[in-house]
Amino acid sequence: MYRRSTGEKIFAVFNTIFLILLCMIFFLPVWHVAMGSISDPLKVAATSGLYIKPVGKVTLGGYRLILQNSTILRAYGNTIIYVVAATTFGLILNILAAYVMSTKGLMFGKAFALFVVFTMIFNGGLVPTFMVVNKLGMMDTRWALIIPGALSAYNIIIMRTSFSEIPREMLDAASIDGASEFKILTSIILPVSKSIIAVIILFYAVQHWNAWFNAALYLQKSRDLYPLQLTLREIVLQATENSIVADADGQDVMIYRPLIKYATIMISIIPMMVLYPFVQKYFVSGVMIGAVKG
Repeated sequence: MYRRSTGEKIFAVFNTIFLILLCMIFFLPVWHVAMGSISDPLKVAATSGLYIKPVGKVTLGGYRLILQNSTILRAYGNTIIYVVAATTFGLILNILAAYVMSTKGLMFGKAFALFVVFTMIFNGGLVPTFMVVNKLGMMDTRWALIIPGALSAYNIIIMRTSFSEIPREMLDAASIDGASEFKILTSIILPVSKSIIAVIILFYAVQHWNAWFNAALYLQKSRDLYPLQLTLREIVLQATENSIVADADGQDVMIYRPLIKYATIMISIIPMMVLYPFVQKYFVSGVMIGAVKG
């Protein structure tokens, strides 16, 4: 049996303590918001600090007002559309690009790889990107949040690395049997690349679920297309009555305003918290592909 040295034991203790503290740092803000969202609105307005438990009588008034508000529900639906469409579109483009770059003997293959890496370091910037989106007529449309950023140099590189580690003999055998490139990709490459595909889906889903800046930039006149995060930003920062509870009376707006903020934050993070456990088993193996050679 392997016996750990004294230094390794000390490191394990400090590492455990550090990870516990790190988990608490990440968990406590979420718990604070969750407890605040079900607390008594009058008590929340009169108290400050960390909420370890609900303050006053437990109430779901904040969630009730959110479910009655058409603006928030519409923004929630828009976010789901953006996440599904952008993730699907981006995944298809990245798979095609990574498969081509992983092909052995690709003409100008190194030049393509350098070009992709170059875009990770240098890009056109905010103003040229805005001008391109505007000239293409995508302003105030859903496409402005789906097409820009669909291709990711980082995702292409890690997917290419994953595809390159598939034994070449399998691909050659399929090619000899008459399989086309598309058949090889769909029948051989993708079935054995579930880990990296799950990781890329997670990256894209989290990115688009939390995105608000592009929506604020490109959806200047179309409030009906606002995603949830941009609506949440208005609630938290601007706290305008129309953006919070347009369907409630003035008294509810004033009393339940803190609860609505907390409840909106909770419904915005719950989907990602539910999704992550299902892809966690693929995450480590996916992101570590190509990191170790041997």
